[in-house]
Amino acid sequence: MIKLIVGTKGSGKTKAMIDMINDAVKTTKGNVVVVEKGMKLTYDIASAARLIDVDEYKISGGEMLYGFVAGLLASNYDITEIYIDGILKVLDHDINRLGVVLDEIAAIAGDTVKVTVTVSADEAMLPHDVKKYL
Repeated sequence: MIKLIVGTKGSGKTKAMIDMINDAVKTTKGNVVVVEKGMKLTYDIASAARLIDVDEYKISGGEMLYGFVAGLLASNYDITEIYIDGILKVLDHDINRLGVVLDEIAAIAGDTVKVTVTVSADEAMLPHDVKKYL
């Protein structure tokens, strides 16, 4: 299950995600994983959440992001929630590739893992295949 938090830069997407992460850590019976580009959230999220910097693993592009998320899920069956902050940064701002990547991640996450993604774009500019995740 994928949920998008969409808005232009400075609209409060990351703040909303931080609140969701901290609430999830308190309520989930599994593991919470946060994937971001750069370590901006280090001091904002609860230490019980696993924070991963994609730059540390040289991840760029949709295929690499999908493979990384698939590897996370394959190695840890206890993950119940994944948060991806700033997915367009990882995709080199290729908004047209976003729908394919979200579909791939949704397929491996299934109904057992909740995936929340921030997208820095105006909702009206999203491709048609992405709007189903709003």
